[in-house]
Amino acid sequence: MKWPNLKHLHYLVTLYQEQHFHRAAQRCNVSQSTLSTAIQNLEEHFGSQLLEREHKTFVFTSLGLEIVERSKVILQEAGELVEFAQNAGNWQKGKLKLGVIPTIAPFLFEGMIGSFKTFLPDISLELQENTTQNLLQELSDGQLDLLILALPMQTPGCKQMVLGHDPFHLVAHESLMNSLPDPFDISTLPSKSIFLLQQEHCMTGHAVSACNLQHRDQVSSLAASSLYTLVQLANSKLGYTFIPELALNQDIIKNTELQALPAESHAYREIGLVWRSGTTRMRLFRRIGEIISPLLPVSTLK
Repeated sequence: MKWPNLKHLHYLVTLYQEQHFHRAAQRCNVSQSTLSTAIQNLEEHFGSQLLEREHKTFVFTSLGLEIVERSKVILQEAGELVEFAQNAGNWQKGKLKLGVIPTIAPFLFEGMIGSFKTFLPDISLELQENTTQNLLQELSDGQLDLLILALPMQTPGCKQMVLGHDPFHLVAHESLMNSLPDPFDISTLPSKSIFLLQQEHCMTGHAVSACNLQHRDQVSSLAASSLYTLVQLANSKLGYTFIPELALNQDIIKNTELQALPAESHAYREIGLVWRSGTTRMRLFRRIGEIISPLLPVSTLK
């Protein structure tokens, strides 16, 4: 059996990601004609059409899409194999591309980087902060190796490892907090008085679910882009918000007039690792989980 050229598979995947021959060729550092010829060679090799071309436009055939998805797996495993060989089989050595969501990254990076220097000094860490959906796409495309996400979250084709819990706290200006009844019931908060993050941040869904926000009319239409914006909104005496303990432990409400009240005992998000199924670096990822778990408010890793 004659094997397909790995470089040509890389060109095909890049073309799918860019959906444009010129941009794909630039990413691959080749000419557009070289990339086009490589795609044609793949079609001849497989004996099937991968692209439907019309003038200067194209679409992937159903077979082409399937070949792209399978090629991603092959290229990812080939890359891991090369890195494994270059590091003489030392799983604690090499480059790691790690993605983290914005509601975790600023409050975990410092401690995590220090722990990596101590426990995994030969791992070259490349960090990226982005939203959950963008990170999952980059993980699928092989641009990232490992993610730190808030769970629960559907991650098709991936494995998850829960590291700990991050409890939510109700946060508001001290004048509002002092007026709350005891015992406190979230359902009694006024209409439009709760500030949450924009919908692309998964913490919004987790907070709504974990804190039992059953009345959507309590949520303000003014959505924030970051936890820091939520803090400013709450400090303006306009209403309430929910802040995870991980952020509170990093003094996010320091130098404000805000107070934090623990939400119900079950009101928390899980924090965990996510990686592609079939990876050869699972031993490293589990070690990373052991390093990060103690940095979380409630470590659940046995």
